[in-house]
Amino acid sequence: MLQNFITFASMKILLANKFYYPRGGDCIYTLHLESLLKSKGHKVAVFAIQHPKNQPNAFQSYFPSEVSYSSVGGKNLAKVVLRPLGTKDVKQKFTAILNDFQPDVVHLNNIHTHLSPVLAEIAHKKQIRVVWTIHDYKLLCPRYDCLKNGIHCRLCFSNKINVLKYRCMKNSLFASALAYLEAKKWSKEKLEKYTDVFICPSEFMKSQMLAGGFSEKKLTVLPNFVSGMENDSTDYGKREDYYCFIGRISEEKGIETLLQAAQQLPHSLKIAGTGPLFDELKSRYASDTIEFLGYLNREEVKALIEKACFSVIPSEWYENNPLSGIESLYLGTPVLGANIGGIPELIEKSHTGLLFESGNNTDLKNKIEEMYRTAFDYAYIAQEAQRNYSSDNYYSSLMNIYCGK
Repeated sequence: MLQNFITFASMKILLANKFYYPRGGDCIYTLHLESLLKSKGHKVAVFAIQHPKNQPNAFQSYFPSEVSYSSVGGKNLAKVVLRPLGTKDVKQKFTAILNDFQPDVVHLNNIHTHLSPVLAEIAHKKQIRVVWTIHDYKLLCPRYDCLKNGIHCRLCFSNKINVLKYRCMKNSLFASALAYLEAKKWSKEKLEKYTDVFICPSEFMKSQMLAGGFSEKKLTVLPNFVSGMENDSTDYGKREDYYCFIGRISEEKGIETLLQAAQQLPHSLKIAGTGPLFDELKSRYASDTIEFLGYLNREEVKALIEKACFSVIPSEWYENNPLSGIESLYLGTPVLGANIGGIPELIEKSHTGLLFESGNNTDLKNKIEEMYRTAFDYAYIAQEAQRNYSSDNYYSSLMNIYCGK
């Protein structure tokens, strides 16, 4: 179908992501991409599950019902078991939106479990180009994060039975069995067959996909883009005396390692975000120098970042291309990042930030002090990031991918 297009104008693109509200990085990316594509004159449809927090959308009548994975039992049990494998309602509704919208490209994002890769299969059989942005490691690790009891693990790259053997999903035999069935149903061979291109937002993600046996011909690297974070001032040097963390308050984000380091220092740390550890960590670590801000909207996050001396990404899992990192750099704010996953790709040592050993609070403490001693050129950081992560550059590269160039 794409050969009919001489220019990038008037393409019809269907974006699929399991949630349609700013729940996490994958959702924010999908929402921003929808806006970007529409601003360039394309027609865009969305496919997601029904959810009370969803933003209004003209295509929401096609959305399949939500399945609760927190309450397994009764009539819900069959949906919990079958939805990741591709249920009748998802197939019918996705086929209906394809027939009615007639997209030129189907762009998949985070679709496992709630929607399933059956979307790729259906689109492929209709000879529609399928592009898939990889936001986490679900195609390689049934748990999605390559962690086993908090330790980095790649056992499932070669044999998915390990998710069942070690009960990696919530230490539950049932949940792990479900993840194993999903992984076996949607094998690497099937995923490659039904997908034209996998977009890897980092070189690290590409290296892991290769390690998992995916063909290099199917992989392309395209870092995420920044939207709605433009700095209204050219004076990037107006900083206040604090550093910040923006993200989910959960174990894999390394937040407690950061707090252990921060409580030994006189500098002010501001923490934005919520998550399962929020209440516990706030009660233990909140002090005159450590402030828990909770949820902040996008404008509040922007204001927090652009006034900070630097931001910290203390992750202890394989971050892909963290949005908090590229947004920080976009605003001219240097980044102190854990030397893990795709984080090192964001940082030019001593120019845009520093790296520390992931999980090592002593090294993190020392690097926080070094960040304060380093004279960063904030304008240089912003200029570099705005070139590397601009929406216009992303759009041009994405259009080439859509058109098979």
